[in-house]
Amino acid sequence: MSADYDAIVLGAGAAGLFCAATAGQRGRRVLLLDHNQEPGRKILISGGGRCNFTNLHTAPDRYLSANPHFAKSALSRYTPQDFLELVESHGIAWHEKTLGQLFCDGSARQIVALLLAECGQGGVDLRLGTAAGEVEHRDGRFHVAGGNAPALVVATGGPSIPKLGATGYAYDLARRFGLKVVEPRPALVPLTLGGEDVLFRELSGVAAEVVARCGKAAFREAALFTHRGLSGPAILQVSSYWKRGEAVEIDFLPDRAASWLVEAKRTAPRARLSKLLGEALPARLAAALGERLGLDGEIGQLGDKALNAAAARLGHWGFVPNGSEGFAKAEVTAGGISTAELSSQTMEARKVPGLYAIGEAVDVTGWLGGYNFQWAWASARAAGQAI
Repeated sequence: MSADYDAIVLGAGAAGLFCAATAGQRGRRVLLLDHNQEPGRKILISGGGRCNFTNLHTAPDRYLSANPHFAKSALSRYTPQDFLELVESHGIAWHEKTLGQLFCDGSARQIVALLLAECGQGGVDLRLGTAAGEVEHRDGRFHVAGGNAPALVVATGGPSIPKLGATGYAYDLARRFGLKVVEPRPALVPLTLGGEDVLFRELSGVAAEVVARCGKAAFREAALFTHRGLSGPAILQVSSYWKRGEAVEIDFLPDRAASWLVEAKRTAPRARLSKLLGEALPARLAAALGERLGLDGEIGQLGDKALNAAAARLGHWGFVPNGSEGFAKAEVTAGGISTAELSSQTMEARKVPGLYAIGEAVDVTGWLGGYNFQWAWASARAAGQAI
């Protein structure tokens, strides 16, 4: 039998749980559905099991979207400090790791427990292992399995990490209601190498702090060579900006001046390039780069032009990935329900009153490091306060 609700939320992930809790605590009768048997599955694996639940440096320019201004409203109205106060009110100990990233001292399960407690406080009717079924809209109400309501919130995320039950359901539903979808693609994902770059796979397991660039985007963090290509935080960050056929450029020695090799020639003319590289980089990486540069012998015997060219290549080493490891390994999905279809104030669809979309389902994708969770909280709060 179908029960009457004020709002139905599809998806018990970060955004769905927080939206349902927000609406429930405003006195709305809320039904929260998820086809998984447990809530918050992506939360549980995030941050190495400790959940990087927000980032102190959250700002709109840390998000990718066809409309870079869309996220401003929601992010300004629900800040990292707001969520941090909620975390502290539940007695959850936390720490800042690096670059403004906040983690639980204990377990990501504490964040799921927080969200469930907030839903309980709002009297949310949570049903797990329950698919929404065919969504119908008639007489001003949305009808799903087990309930109907004048408001429906799509919080089912994107297809990244399908082993956790992730699907493209949100996009199918959006299209059914006439909403445009920006082509979804894997983001925060390892990149694969082919062709001549396959040789770098020999370095699997080697990591170094670098600056990785793609287009105008640049990130200084660790890069990791894998048996398939490139990973590590710096690579995951630029992967969100990368498109097939483009190069990813790596500065292996970001603290060295362009003329460092010529200067080294003056002070240590008998040194070899491989030795100099080994002082700044892991031995296997230094050897591989030195071999590819093809400069042997003492640097005092090499011309300034050759040394400057080698330094320039080390600072602008180009790789052209042949692909990525796909949605299976992507932390998030870029693209999604077009922001042109939604109100930035309420997340409601302009063409379909009562239909809302939040979190990863929307074409707003944050950097690595807690930004996507903050978007989940902020967009969820915006919708939860509107329904």
